[in-house]
Amino acid sequence: MHKPSRPWSHLFRCWLAAVVLALSGCGSAPSQRDADLKIATWNLEHLAEADGSGCRPRSEADYAALRRYADVLDADVIAFQEVESARAARRVFPADRYDIVFSERPDSGNRGYCRRGGPEAGLQIRRQSVGFAIRKGVPYTRHPDLREIALGNPDLRWGVDITVRGRQPLRLLALHLKSGCSTGDRNEACPTLFEQVPVLERWIDARRAEGADFALLGDWNRRMSLAGDAVWTSLSDDRALVDAAGGRSATCKQRYRDFIDHIVLGPAAAERLRPGSFEEFTYGVPEAEHPSDHCPIAVSLH
Repeated sequence: MHKPSRPWSHLFRCWLAAVVLALSGCGSAPSQRDADLKIATWNLEHLAEADGSGCRPRSEADYAALRRYADVLDADVIAFQEVESARAARRVFPADRYDIVFSERPDSGNRGYCRRGGPEAGLQIRRQSVGFAIRKGVPYTRHPDLREIALGNPDLRWGVDITVRGRQPLRLLALHLKSGCSTGDRNEACPTLFEQVPVLERWIDARRAEGADFALLGDWNRRMSLAGDAVWTSLSDDRALVDAAGGRSATCKQRYRDFIDHIVLGPAAAERLRPGSFEEFTYGVPEAEHPSDHCPIAVSLH
């Protein structure tokens, strides 16, 4: 005869469900995960290998919190940015659960002081690169990194290029463009950012010529959803690209209402987009307690 569940077991299950809901920052919905591929991008804000180093010094408890957030994000493929090394990435994406594909860009060796605290704080910038964390069991192929996006400048980041194989292959480019030109064209960094755009256009056009489904995802450092944005206008001209956010406003930081992290889909990939699947993962805690100055965004493709 089946015995009723003990009250404490029931309470524990309720508590666990509440914690997951609070961390995810979104309500429950019918899942299509068995058939979908969930892709995400996440700037991890100066993720260093060692405790207490880099521009955002962290403790083991901080890395553990990031691992828990990665569990709740529950993406199959995560493009990450601002990560010192593959070993640093492993502190958030453990080897028993994820494969890591890390940029081959050599370290420039530059070690300026972090803006946080200035020279008095003694914090020095660590290497910042991009890559992918890929859930174990998801088949993929790595292509040569898109080094051209660095324009020959050792301080600019390379793109990391993979194809996720499966029922329908998907080519993915992880990127982190030049900062300091989020709008307009007058800032000192804008000429550099605008030189990176044709490199992306050539990569996109090569994928279109191959007939590949593709997406570009990462920290674009550009508010491309603003009306008439020059970067988006150039990229999307006659290419039928889709910004997965679909015009939504960002909510990660109260002072910024426009995304600079984007998942841009080619036309064939856009046809695979699961309606309503775009997600901004806001950690479920006050902004001051966010573990990074960026929130992950994600979409699901069938």
